[in-house]
Amino acid sequence: MANTTCAACDCTLDAHSVSVRIGGRNLEVCCDECAATLKEAHASATAPKRS
Repeated sequence: MANTTCAACDCTLDAHSVSVRIGGRNLEVCCDECAATLKEAHASATAPKRS
């Protein structure tokens, strides 16, 4: 079964969905704003911790 909701906000995907590669996986999001949100979250989660 195909994933039919946005990986960032759980909105229903339509023909205008955006594919984004995050952490080696292709994810589908509903818009460029959600794509940017996922990229920022991934960068924050994988950034080295400050001491």
